[in-house]
Amino acid sequence: MRVDPVTVQILRNRIAGLMEEMAHRFFRSGYSTIVRESRDFSCVIVDASGRLIASPPMFYHATAYYYLAQKIIALYGEGLKDGDMFVANHPYEAYMPHAPDMALMAPIVHDGVLLGFSAAIAHKADIGGTAPGSSWGQATEIFQEGLHIPPMRLYEAGVLNADLERLIAANSRQPRLVLGDMRAQAGAVRVGRERMQALAREHGARKLAAAMDAMIDAAGREIAAAFAKLPDGESEAEGFLDVEEGVDPVRLHVRVRVRDGRIAFDFSGTSPQTRAPINLRPALVEACCFHALIALVDPALRYSDSARALVDIDAPPGTAVNALPPAPCSSYMKSCQRLIDVLIDALNPFCPARAAANAGGSGGSIVVSWGAGERPTHHNQHEIFGSAYGGGHGCDGASGTTVHLSNIYVTPIEIVETEFPTRVTRFELIPDSGGDGQWRGGLSFRREYVVDQPATVLYRGDKARYPARGAAGGADGRRSRFLVDPDGPNEKAMPANCRVELKPGDRFRVEAAGGGGYGDAAKRDPAARARDEEDGYVSASGSPER
Repeated sequence: MRVDPVTVQILRNRIAGLMEEMAHRFFRSGYSTIVRESRDFSCVIVDASGRLIASPPMFYHATAYYYLAQKIIALYGEGLKDGDMFVANHPYEAYMPHAPDMALMAPIVHDGVLLGFSAAIAHKADIGGTAPGSSWGQATEIFQEGLHIPPMRLYEAGVLNADLERLIAANSRQPRLVLGDMRAQAGAVRVGRERMQALAREHGARKLAAAMDAMIDAAGREIAAAFAKLPDGESEAEGFLDVEEGVDPVRLHVRVRVRDGRIAFDFSGTSPQTRAPINLRPALVEACCFHALIALVDPALRYSDSARALVDIDAPPGTAVNALPPAPCSSYMKSCQRLIDVLIDALNPFCPARAAANAGGSGGSIVVSWGAGERPTHHNQHEIFGSAYGGGHGCDGASGTTVHLSNIYVTPIEIVETEFPTRVTRFELIPDSGGDGQWRGGLSFRREYVVDQPATVLYRGDKARYPARGAAGGADGRRSRFLVDPDGPNEKAMPANCRVELKPGDRFRVEAAGGGGYGDAAKRDPAARARDEEDGYVSASGSPER
């Protein structure tokens, strides 16, 4: 059935608006700061085979929905009913990034016809495992990272599986938060399902399904036309992941080949999977590849799952980019960020007008488990940080921001100090932290805390060992650091993944990595350099500790 282009565009905008409504309702209903402040979640509508209609801002999740839908169809097939809703967080059985990322997915059924799925993925405050927050930087197998749920019915024909919900709650240190966020997430997914059923009643199921196909195909044609402009050729790049002492260096390597608008990514030179929790699953590797391509080719392109037909990805099983169980994967974010650096390094020769240096990476995260004191706390303090972009051809890197796939938010100081027994005493950009160059790398930030009650702090950092590399002659960015008693008599620099026990009055500081510089620093516009000094972005000496 053919649908006229005007109707297709109207429906596309309505579905994209629906996804925004789902996200807003979830954001307004969430219990944890991860949802209502960091906004570490995504909401989507996919077609009957799991293909995205429009991509979510949290692009980490974008490619996982297809595989989850395919798994649910394979398991439940003709048994899908209106009112069903499935839950999953398993990286291997459900293609989720890691255990804290829990998906809810509901079939959209109209007059007995499966039109698609309404779904959301959201980070949960704690799903069990060795450490609070379920993201332990020293995990050596997936079983240490929490409860893992393959795709299972949470609701059947609208009826809650209370036993499954109780099982999830029983395996969490923060059951109130987890169940509160799950129920808010389920509400958002129901909104998506009900709005799509209303569209089907308005336009008819066949017409709506045909329009969804047309949306996906149109975006695919746009991507194909853009890729066709790339010059043929080959390029390769590599980078290394920060790992624990005693763990062999983990190499990420890609060879990119472009031929007649088709793009092949070969990761066969990547290290084998590691016992550190930095392994990736294929859906995340796809997300990194598509993000890097669209960022360099044309950021205005609309991602569509039809782009898979134009790209070949060879990620050999058993490597760090296609791990096999029980390899741990809770620290996937920094692996994705480093992989994007490598991909952009390899793609720069194909897109010189948009070439860029390395970004500062994930910025790290903290989970604080609070002990007893005057202020009772009912949940962990979980914060996710940003870093800075690298400089690029024609522009300086952006400072103090999340980079690439994440699009999440730093928790405001007011929220942190209102909800937890701590004070934020510094939150500022770090002068000279961006790599020098014709176009300067973005500046990273420092954030310092004083704890008012006993606390266990779990820190996961990025680019403490391998900094953001400069490009085209630009300098590297500043490395990240995590300090206990900063500027005090007992100052101690901690490893990039650590667990620290603190007493009231103790201080700690997070310093993210800066972005790499682009181009020869001698060619930087003197006016731009003077403006950087005036704004305090660089010092007169320009000699930071790297």
